[in-house]
Parts: sequence; C-alpha cells; structure tokens
Amino acid sequence: MHPPEMRARARALRARGHDIRSVARSLSLPYTTVWHWCVDRPEPAVFGSAVRCFRCRPDQDDPPDQAAYAYLLGLYLGDGHMVTTDRTPVLRIYCADAWPNLIGQCDTAMRAVLANKVQHIQKRGCVAVQSTARHWPCLFPQHGPGRKHERPIVLTEWQRTIVEPQAGDFLRGLFHSDGCRFANQVTVRGKRYVYPRYMFHNESTDIMGLCQWALDLLGIAWRMNRRNSLSVARREAVAALDRHVGPKS
Repeated sequence: MHPPEMRARARALRARGHDIRSVARSLSLPYTTVWHWCVDRPEPAVFGSAVRCFRCRPDQDDPPDQAAYAYLLGLYLGDGHMVTTDRTPVLRIYCADAWPNLIGQCDTAMRAVLANKVQHIQKRGCVAVQSTARHWPCLFPQHGPGRKHERPIVLTEWQRTIVEPQAGDFLRGLFHSDGCRFANQVTVRGKRYVYPRYMFHNESTDIMGLCQWALDLLGIAWRMNRRNSLSVARREAVAALDRHVGPKS
C-alpha cells in the first residue's frame, strides 16, 4: 500500500493540470495506480467498518478471499458487465439457465468479494446475477464504455499480484463464462476416437491473451484453432485443467 501522502501528492499534481502520465512519471508510480487515485476514485474514500472494499481500506492490501476474487474477475471478463451510469454501480454477470450450479458459484463469489446483497434477475435463457455496490469500479478497473473487444483490457499491477498465485481460479472463471468442456469426436482411417477437450472463445485479443498467460503459468498446453478460439486437447493438459476448472453445471 502506498502512504496517504503519496496519494495526496498525486491528486494535488493532477489538480494543477498535470496529466496522468506526467504525474506517474514524476512520482515513479505505475500509470494505473495514478489513474485509480485521480480518475476512478478522485476523492479520498470514507473508511469505516461498513467498507468492505480492500482497495479503499488502509488496513487491507488484498481481498480477504483471493481465490474468489480471481474467479469473479474471470467471470466478469467473460460474461460480465458493469453499469456506472446509475447513482450506485451495478456488477452484473450473465449465467445460462442450463448451468444452475454456476449461478450459485457466481453468487457466492460476489458475496465473498464485496456484495452484501445479490439479486438473480431472470432473463430469456439466462439469469443476471447482480449486485449494487459503490466500490465495484474500484475492484474491476477494466470497466468502461463500449464492448470489451473494442477497447483495451489490461490487468493492473495489483490484479496480477492477486491472479498469478490464483491462476487456476481465474481460469475457472474464464472457462465457466466463455468456455466449455466437451467430448470431441474424430475419425482416423475409419476408426472413431472420442476424447475430452476444452475450448475458450472470446472476441477480445486482450482477454484471450490473459487466458493464454494463465494457462502458461500452470504449464498447460494450448493452441489457437481459430482467431478467437483457444483449444486445450492434449490428455495431460485436459487432466491438469480438470483439476482447476471442474464442472460448469
């Protein structure tokens, strides 16, 4: 955690007209850290026992449940959306009706990370699992206008610090949202073979890159079978991913 005086200096420089990049350079800080202080949360947070946001508490550096945060981040990057135009931000994850267990896992992760209350809104063919909380934008700075594949999606330094040791949970969120495990069938010289295979599909090259990065951290072999589709098919790679991802149902 940076001392409060550093945050105050950054905000003072910004108030005098300096842009984010020049403030970061002058204070030897990451660009994303200064952006969070001066743009995403320009006013000092009000602390107290009711504040659960680990980014806004001076006594807490990381989420109390890092695995839950990594999992929820994966879900958000896949099928998540954040509404910040209302008075209080809303984090919304869309879960297909076909996977009722996924709905429960998403609900549990939201509560472990920040939410005091989670709503399930039935939509056509899916359920929107959502929570209203003022501090969701602090925890998911990837939010922004437009579709995710039309804007940069980059993890901040503090997010990478959390996700790296929890790469398996992060992948579980990604594959539970935009991935699947199925029985692939091939015929070779007239003989039919059936074997399990994972697929991950996303239009964002940045999110696809994060999936590749997490797989590499765990030593799981993958290949791109299409521009927007990744495959994990080797027997040992599928077995390794099974240990982390598990059933989606």
